[in-house]
Amino acid sequence: AAATARSRGRRTRPASHPVVGSVPVPAVARGYGGDVRIAFHGSPEPTLGVEWELACVDAQSGELVPVGPEVVAACGIEAVKKELLVNTVEAVTGVHHTVGEAMDDLAGTLATIRAVTDPLGVELFSAGCHPWARGEDQAVSEGDRYAELMDRTRWWGRQMVIYGVHVHVGVNSAAKVMPIVSSLLTWFPHLQALSASSPFWLGEDTGYASNRSLIFQQLPTAGLPFQFQQWSEYASYVDDLLVTGVIDSLADLRWDVRPAPHLGTVEMRVCDGLSTLKEVAALTALTHCLVVDLDRRLDEGHELPVLQPWHVQENKWRSARYGLDAIVITSARNDERLVTEDLDDLLEQLAPTARRLGCESELAGVSDIVKGGASYARQRQVAAANDGDLRAVVRSLVQELRVGTQAQPAAQPKTTVRFP
Repeated sequence: AAATARSRGRRTRPASHPVVGSVPVPAVARGYGGDVRIAFHGSPEPTLGVEWELACVDAQSGELVPVGPEVVAACGIEAVKKELLVNTVEAVTGVHHTVGEAMDDLAGTLATIRAVTDPLGVELFSAGCHPWARGEDQAVSEGDRYAELMDRTRWWGRQMVIYGVHVHVGVNSAAKVMPIVSSLLTWFPHLQALSASSPFWLGEDTGYASNRSLIFQQLPTAGLPFQFQQWSEYASYVDDLLVTGVIDSLADLRWDVRPAPHLGTVEMRVCDGLSTLKEVAALTALTHCLVVDLDRRLDEGHELPVLQPWHVQENKWRSARYGLDAIVITSARNDERLVTEDLDDLLEQLAPTARRLGCESELAGVSDIVKGGASYARQRQVAAANDGDLRAVVRSLVQELRVGTQAQPAAQPKTTVRFP
């Protein structure tokens, strides 16, 4: 029965109630398939947390190596987690009030990871995807959830040799979450263009700044979120997915921007992997400021800006294709502008918020990315200077991560709560 269900595109129906987040959520009125109530455990403050996916590569060849489970076990801390592929480890922070605290946390975790990987002759690598690795050659981590994902998605699932940075920001009320998620899509292309770092795929230049974003959206429920305005609309949508076997839990809902109800956060999942801690800090600060600013506007009774879904979809493609050279749609009135010019105004608009949050210096890193070029442009420059040798690109990214991460001795955060 399970095999038949999977062959027809749906998951098997669990024997118990559907699970949302990490706890069962009771169906209402009609039993299984009724309206699902999703409790949003609001954060009283706009705290933040960061997840950074890192690939493990051989220090000599630059090939991906399947040492992730070994590294996670040797580190032995909650801050280092396994991921879908065994070539990957994920560094996750605790719950923090400032970007600076979160970056110190990440730096300490990377120091812990390197204490394990350096003796193995393994380097850490961060970009949207590996320039030449074949998905068919990568082993998948153990676990029923990963096994089911690969069984269901087959060829596309095997292509997920991709890496990203996710940022959580606390929101105090479920009523604010979907308006914030929908409004954040206005600045989706800005975040994607700044972080774009996946121009190469299977040894070729794709012509895209972020090929990762287009690969990832091939998974079921991945890609752009629906632009709901009410929490009840979101809950009804989740109910539909549970009843029809599309998902078993909210972890299976892989939107580029999504609620994390059990954490009380909005999770920004737009960014490609970033190769320096300074870049992670800049995109974390920009995300933090955007969410907090939108939250403030709601408190003041303002209606948040929202683009038409077709404009959001077009902006995602434009920024994936052209990166920081993209001309993006900036308003529901069809206004268009070079993304870097719009970023200048956005940074000025967010300056007061950055001061309140104590992340002015980190937010200034956004301008540094624009001036120095995003990773996709740097990678192409390295390839051109080395007659197209993509091994030089990997060496460059490895060096950027090692030099650009001021690793300090590992320090445990004040809280043991971490973002999964």
